[in-house]
Amino acid sequence: MNIRDREYKVAVLVPCYNEALTISDVFEGFRSNLPGAEIYIYDNNSSDGTYDIAVRVGAIARKEKSQGKGNVVRRMFSDIDADIYIMVDGDGTYDSSVARRLIDELCAGPYDMVNVARVPENSGAYRSGHKWGNKLLTGLVQRIFGEATTDMLSGYKAFSRRYVKSFPALSSGFEIETELVVHALDLRLPQSEIIAPYRERPVGSASKLRTYSDGLRILRLIGFLVKEERPLAFFSIVAGILGLLSLLIGGPVVVEFMNTGLVPRLPRAVLATGIMGAALLSLSSGFILDTVTRGRREAKRLAYLRYPAP
Repeated sequence: MNIRDREYKVAVLVPCYNEALTISDVFEGFRSNLPGAEIYIYDNNSSDGTYDIAVRVGAIARKEKSQGKGNVVRRMFSDIDADIYIMVDGDGTYDSSVARRLIDELCAGPYDMVNVARVPENSGAYRSGHKWGNKLLTGLVQRIFGEATTDMLSGYKAFSRRYVKSFPALSSGFEIETELVVHALDLRLPQSEIIAPYRERPVGSASKLRTYSDGLRILRLIGFLVKEERPLAFFSIVAGILGLLSLLIGGPVVVEFMNTGLVPRLPRAVLATGIMGAALLSLSSGFILDTVTRGRREAKRLAYLRYPAP
């Protein structure tokens, strides 16, 4: 595909699970709007014939047996070689005509990730629980890792080759969207965002996102990423909580010793000492792991720098 007089290999990545009603339209939309792109449809154990439809319409159809969107993304990023990657859900809710604008934005920066912030076309496009949860989780990530996107859980994004080949992809389910954003923030990669319409699913098609269970998984992933990417801050907080608890438990013992010279509540004193020891150990772990994290970040940065900007 020629973008600004340079040939780029563009790959459209479509992870799918039971999207037989929409996958044909999704494929035709991207084939029409990006005629030079290779369109990959990865089926994730669908039971409604999604894979067969993908083969029939002419997509590059493949299967991923490990259940979960994160597992599919890991496989796609590992298998597919391109200069520009567009990842989109196969549910027919995203506008394929935006793809050209997405690529132009990626190259104009140049950026390593461009997110599509969703603007619902009607009230049925976005369930209230999903909308509220998205705002909460996006705001939480912004506070911890930095502000880059207003719609973290959007399933429509564009990536550079150097982003994709430096992304470790540790998640297994829908929390992969959070990991994608945090990876860019942690390495301070240039990124941007555009807005685009978001349609309601067609009749008979149901969302695979479970509001509460997937929300809890995303929260758990955020906690894990804080521990992994901000270990000094994480373990300092743990140390502070343990240190405060030790003072609350051992304070009266110290006061009594100062007044009488006796320690009548020895078990309490031992407990307070043990908790304070754990606080110091936690703080030491934070310093050590912060050094390890810096080395991991440098390794990811070097993998990123192996490839040119789009």
